[in-house]
Amino acid sequence: MSHHSHSRRSFLKITGLGLATLPFAAQAAALARKEQTYLVYVGTFAQPDAESIFLYRLDATTGTLTRVGATKAGANPTYFTLDPKQQFLYTVNETNEYKGDKSGSVRAYAINKKTGGLTLLNEQSSFGPGPCYISLDHTNKEVLVANYAGGSICALPVQANGQLGAPSATVQHTGSGPHKNQNVPHAHCFFADPNNKFGLAVDLGIDKVLAYPLDPANGKFSTNATTAFTTAPGAGPRHLTFHSNNRWAYLINELNSTVTALAYDATKGTFVELQTLSALPAGYTGESYCADIHVSPNGKFLYGSNRGHNSIVVYAIDQRSGKLTLVQHADTQGKYPRNFTLDPSGRIALVGNQNTNNITTYRVDSQTGKLTPTGVNVELPAPVCLKVIPDFLVS
Repeated sequence: MSHHSHSRRSFLKITGLGLATLPFAAQAAALARKEQTYLVYVGTFAQPDAESIFLYRLDATTGTLTRVGATKAGANPTYFTLDPKQQFLYTVNETNEYKGDKSGSVRAYAINKKTGGLTLLNEQSSFGPGPCYISLDHTNKEVLVANYAGGSICALPVQANGQLGAPSATVQHTGSGPHKNQNVPHAHCFFADPNNKFGLAVDLGIDKVLAYPLDPANGKFSTNATTAFTTAPGAGPRHLTFHSNNRWAYLINELNSTVTALAYDATKGTFVELQTLSALPAGYTGESYCADIHVSPNGKFLYGSNRGHNSIVVYAIDQRSGKLTLVQHADTQGKYPRNFTLDPSGRIALVGNQNTNNITTYRVDSQTGKLTPTGVNVELPAPVCLKVIPDFLVS
């Protein structure tokens, strides 16, 4: 924030001029606030009757988090997504039983624009136990879900009122891998590629990324998959994210604690490996499992989380080749950082430490990518999903 905008806001306070009489000043103040603050929804592991999705306001200049509210959103809303207009929130409930079936469930919520509160619209089966990931395709016509425990994926059509239809396409993955955690398939991530042509399903249990042709007009996908990428045996691929140029992607592998840089062929829905690097410091021999991965908004840096080593690994991205160079391992000031994120301006990183029940925030150096703790530490039960969005609350 510039000194000028602060002084202008101070001036408005001093003169006592109401914003109603100053539409331009009101707009300027709202704009200044928008640049400074964001909203953060946080999903957790929680009991069915407990508050389980929390809402905070983030100050992007200081990294401060202020609690706004919370919703009883059912058991274990461990991953969720919001539509681009922030009208609806879609969450998994990561359970192994739903209405007597071996399945978790998926819920649609309407977002109250005055309070940020959530109102349940409806609930559907996730077609498999342990749903752990949910995303919207780029037309917002279908929701894509990965079931970790069941090793299956599904699509649910989004109806005009924001509610979800029953699963319209489902696939049960098959296969296994050499690691003890790979005796069965474990779908861990399922989302639309940048062109909305393929749904990319990352399966930790079978060391594969699979590409399914999307059919958003009908809220489903073609079940004729092609293998988009095969990792090293026992790598355990978990999450995949694209660079803003849509040509490069980065895959984080849970079981062998590596990150793979990939080049994407958007026509075929396939990847070619550019490079694979350890996510851990040289010489570290302790138990650790990778989890989440994000590219900085400016496209210059890549971040990944290590659960066990309890760090965020930072890499610089070569802007010509897409390859990575290690920059830093930042301590997460807590244990088991499953999920983390950066605010849209790229100034603040937020880390959810699942096993120590806390969120910590960091200043991001836009030149080096390095993370510096802000000293902010917020306590809440088992945070495992953080989403930062524009601050639409007027207060």
